[in-house]
Amino acid sequence: MNNLTKSKRFPNLTPIRFILALLVVIYHIAQFSENRDFPFYNDLAIFHKGTEAVYMFFSLSGFLIIKQLYDEKNNTNSIHLKSFYLRRILRIFPLYYLVVIIGFLYYYLILPFFGFEFENNYDLLSGILLSITFFPNIFSTYSPGGILEILWSIGIEEQFYLFIAPLFLLLPLKRMVLFLGGFTAIYFIVYFSKYIDFLKTYNMLFFYFSFGGICSILLSQSIIKSFIKKFRYLFLLIFIIYFTTAIFSNNLNIIYYNLFSLILFGLTISALTIKPIKILQNKTMDYLGKISYGIYMYHAIAMQLVGFIYLKVISKFGFHNTFDVLILNFTIIILTILISHFSFKYYESYFLNIKRKASIKR
Repeated sequence: MNNLTKSKRFPNLTPIRFILALLVVIYHIAQFSENRDFPFYNDLAIFHKGTEAVYMFFSLSGFLIIKQLYDEKNNTNSIHLKSFYLRRILRIFPLYYLVVIIGFLYYYLILPFFGFEFENNYDLLSGILLSITFFPNIFSTYSPGGILEILWSIGIEEQFYLFIAPLFLLLPLKRMVLFLGGFTAIYFIVYFSKYIDFLKTYNMLFFYFSFGGICSILLSQSIIKSFIKKFRYLFLLIFIIYFTTAIFSNNLNIIYYNLFSLILFGLTISALTIKPIKILQNKTMDYLGKISYGIYMYHAIAMQLVGFIYLKVISKFGFHNTFDVLILNFTIIILTILISHFSFKYYESYFLNIKRKASIKR
């Protein structure tokens, strides 16, 4: 069963993907505008939560993928690795490699053609190799440009998938929660230790995935589900406060902030699955959630296009800064959604249909 089907079984998770993707978009729009001396607005805390939104994406992916693996192992006493990786390839690779190609063409050919200089402080062959072998988190440390830099998180997801599926195949199911708990605790400590710096340098935040997976497995136990249900509204309230204020980020150091985020995301995702939330349960939110992968992947491209138009056309009109900010944000968001829609309908859906047929056949 693929991620999309699994998130349909769990209410609210598909729409929440769109909300997280939108947080990433508005975070990057403000950064993009500030770096180019365009008018920007980021006075509210919610405009600074893009990184946290990506981390919650990690938790959500871990929740869904590990639940999928757990159910398969429970039902068949095995994991069909070929099928698992085929599903991941068909969902992730087509759009990922398309954006990789667009990114390199943009910074090496398109920008120079229009007379814009962009300093590439890396070897092109090394950059390509790191990108195509799913180490964009390493490549992003060279600041290769926004279109390519945002791919770091996709690399982290694929790296986690590479080792979690074989572990489910090898380990007894009854030991899985214990293993995931031990892995999360030990890896978290090692990650923030001063001895293995490359984990932090390359943002290898695997503990978000594994803790999300623990929550998905434990949620099947009635006592845990009752606990989540009892405190559901509290978790959701803290989640809203977390993303709309700077209370926690301002009062916790980086280690405790990540620990708090880790636990909050797992509990919030679990709470969201308990009961449908009316405001999230509509066709529009559901569809925007379905195309959220495209929204994340294409928004940096949309920013470049709108930025070019703003620089050459819109800025010449001399509008008030507030109006310029509204134009930039609105246009980038709408253009990103439109590109994502057409990509999903005419490009990604081809591979998703193959994925779906392969799942049905199996």
